[in-house]
Amino acid sequence: MTPDQYCEDKAAKSGSSFYSSFRFLPQQKRLAITALYAFCREVDDVVDETHDDNVARTTLNWWRAEIDNLYAGGPQHPVTRALLPHVKAYDLQRELFLEIIDGMEMDLDIPRYAGFKELQLYCYRVASVVGQLSAQIFGYTDRKTLKYAHDLGLAFQLTNIIRDVGEDVRRGRIYIPIDELQRFNVTADDLFSLRETDNFRALMEFQIERAEHYYVQALAELPAADRKAQRCGLVMAAIYRTTLDEIKRDGAGKVLNQRLSLGKLRKVWLAWKTWFIA
Repeated sequence: MTPDQYCEDKAAKSGSSFYSSFRFLPQQKRLAITALYAFCREVDDVVDETHDDNVARTTLNWWRAEIDNLYAGGPQHPVTRALLPHVKAYDLQRELFLEIIDGMEMDLDIPRYAGFKELQLYCYRVASVVGQLSAQIFGYTDRKTLKYAHDLGLAFQLTNIIRDVGEDVRRGRIYIPIDELQRFNVTADDLFSLRETDNFRALMEFQIERAEHYYVQALAELPAADRKAQRCGLVMAAIYRTTLDEIKRDGAGKVLNQRLSLGKLRKVWLAWKTWFIA
């Protein structure tokens, strides 16, 4: 199996909305973004699938060393071997890959976030950085596009947090900031007991409003000159915003006990429609 095929399989198996948006890209950009996505899946899986925190930290440190190998020209892993030709072609900075790893390690170090400012650092590392790297692969002429990519990544991660509240608490994780739980009189015990109270519903409506704000802000920041090049990100935005809309329509308080996901055909339809009208 070639490194590119390894990444393709990794991306396809995830069933992610991101994978639905890759299919329209020219081959080289598609290979680059697929390799980037596979890297994100690899380091995310280290935390999600490793039950021993010490083993997870050791593995993340191995990935840090492997990023050094990548930039020294001698990567060992199929994902970094697939990334190798794209690092210089798209000016992908070493520090951003290390930020992603640091973000994954935050899941081992920080079980709760005091406020939104602290959560924003996590979102920046695991999502906004990925957005900026993706924007570089897609291509841009105006640096304002990187701000768009930053804020769109934040909107994506906030959507993930909303969608996955129930799944996360079953893993012992709460991403909603402590001060916001207190503001809406929702306790950690309410979450761990999966209680869909009126207070919890109001809390999630607040989370949805904030995510919506970042979608609007991000899309307003995208320069018209780069809109066509960034269509892949716009496809992802269409899929993620539709997911958020469905959560809102279905009842924000239900996310504790059900995880809403768009069907594959609907994702493909949204991807096709957005690509050709963007």
